[in-house]
Amino acid sequence: MPFNFIKLFLLILFAFTFPKVKVKTAVCNGSYGDPVVKLDFGSGVNTIGSPLSSDITSMTYVPDCANDGQYSIVSSQTGCHDTWHTVNHDHTGNAGGYMMLVNASYAPSIFFTETKDLNLCENTTYEFSAYVLNLFKLSSSNANTVQPDLLFTIKKTDGTVLAEYDTNTIQPTANPEWVKYSVPFSTGAGVTKIVLEIRNNGPGGYGNDLLLDDIEFRACGPTIKIGFTTVDDTQPKNTCKGQVQNYNLIADLDNGYSNPKVQWQNSTDGGVTWTNIPGATNLSYSFQFGSDKPVGIYQYRMAAAEGDNINSSTCRVYSDVRTVTVNDYLDKPVITAAPVCEGDALMLTATPGAIRYEWTGPGVTDNNKAQNPLVIDNATVAAHGDYQVTVFSAGDCPTLSDKVTVTVNLKPVIPVLTPAPICKGDLIILNETTPNAKSYSWSPVTGLSDPTAANPTAMPTETTTYTVTVTSNGDCTATQTVTVTVMPTPEVSISPQKKIFEGQSVVLDAGAKYADTYLWGPADGLDDPTKLNPVASPTDDVTYTLKASSGIGCGYVNASVFVRVYKKIVIPSTFSPNGDGLNDNWDIEALSTYPQCSLNVFNRNGQKVYASTGYNKPWSGAYKGYALPPGTYYYVIDLKSGAPLLSGWVLIMR
Repeated sequence: MPFNFIKLFLLILFAFTFPKVKVKTAVCNGSYGDPVVKLDFGSGVNTIGSPLSSDITSMTYVPDCANDGQYSIVSSQTGCHDTWHTVNHDHTGNAGGYMMLVNASYAPSIFFTETKDLNLCENTTYEFSAYVLNLFKLSSSNANTVQPDLLFTIKKTDGTVLAEYDTNTIQPTANPEWVKYSVPFSTGAGVTKIVLEIRNNGPGGYGNDLLLDDIEFRACGPTIKIGFTTVDDTQPKNTCKGQVQNYNLIADLDNGYSNPKVQWQNSTDGGVTWTNIPGATNLSYSFQFGSDKPVGIYQYRMAAAEGDNINSSTCRVYSDVRTVTVNDYLDKPVITAAPVCEGDALMLTATPGAIRYEWTGPGVTDNNKAQNPLVIDNATVAAHGDYQVTVFSAGDCPTLSDKVTVTVNLKPVIPVLTPAPICKGDLIILNETTPNAKSYSWSPVTGLSDPTAANPTAMPTETTTYTVTVTSNGDCTATQTVTVTVMPTPEVSISPQKKIFEGQSVVLDAGAKYADTYLWGPADGLDDPTKLNPVASPTDDVTYTLKASSGIGCGYVNASVFVRVYKKIVIPSTFSPNGDGLNDNWDIEALSTYPQCSLNVFNRNGQKVYASTGYNKPWSGAYKGYALPPGTYYYVIDLKSGAPLLSGWVLIMR
């Protein structure tokens, strides 16, 4: 059917409903000729086509929705019966192409007859083919449904049957499916006209509804194989404009003709028209493309026929097509490449596009030479230099670009700064000197005098890590970090009091931060007064003071600890309170050094006769102002120092 770009658009539009196509055939086991005739029922912008002439069919024509014994010429079938498939176009996808819709007669009958003077050749084999679609849905079919069963008959005009083909039952399908049926036949002597009859073997009624389209006849002959140099080399050939190239086409023609003749043809319009090549009537054909051969696609095939039938386009068969393409050279490519910094990706782009690329240059490797863009990851100064690219057209025709110099700029090398610690509130200059630096940028800006200076003054309140970004030639950047350590005023922590007994030692367990120099005073009783935690062994109560200092001059701090030294207790076992001035009191040495202690004295009956807190005034042996009688008394002393209770007896003598 006629085809144009509008119909191509419609083909794409309806692609989602494109019916499947199956082939049922008694095949022609050889090569084909071009179609001698194609009966396709025409095409148009209307959905309904004109009726066929009465000598083609005796069925009744209706514009649409044919019933039993009727037919229509339509470009689609969408809403006649819910038992039918929806078909939006003919089997080629042409939305404007017409088809014959047949609703079979109640009695089996011939519904299509065509008599054609096809300019067929006598004693020549042809193939007949047609496309058929069973309109009845599988989901609508049952045991009583009549399915199409067609008989194709090809006869001489005198009624002699040349070939018959029975499709047998065309089964229903879930979706619309076109089926191609074909059968070869021979005309015999003197036959140039034929009669085609299509008979529906099934009766009408429920079912037996079909679409018919694209009835073709074409010559069928022995298989022809052709190739370049050998019949097996069937690949298209390419050459470049201006090159001289020789070609040799070789053909192999199977048996089938008693007097075979051949003719080589060529086409320069994509196979629309073919021209016989003068003198090219052998199984091989050699030719040369000269330097003046125009750019284009040149196609070749070989025709074969029985004897003088080679001169008739309706009688000969053809080989497959072999192609030689003369390709033009591409325009000289232009390379674009921006300068890059060391370590970045270098990218070179060639325009316009090409089939293939081949780069040369200092950074080109086997892995990247065919790229476009050419990408060199992590470029170094070794990639600096001249680059060229050769671009190839479809025929591998090369065009070389001009050289382009690519610059790889070095990144700045920033010296590492390690400034000395500073005291909180002090200043320090960050003296950064990077060769070839164009600009500096510091962050964070907190505590900096000028974040864009090479040597800003920094006064951070706490330890801070600054990052400097340096830009050099080609706007290449690098970063480096600088940590300014801020030392605060020393801090000291210590327990305010320690307790020991006379003759014992204790560690002065001070803690310090931000200090590295220590001095205790007084030094008496200390093993090392310059240690943070010296061992103290005093003989008497003492207050030690620690001075903790920062070695870089960030001040000092003092902290003190009182060490309580408890004396040894000696308890007399007797005293004589008789007023003679000798041993009149119970003197307990060193008990007065325990001001919180408690002392209780009991008689033998358990009665408390004396009690005191502390022992600043010794006991005189009296109870409530009265002298106690001589005898043994019992005491309990609690030093309130965590030591065990002291207990025993004391004898009063008179």
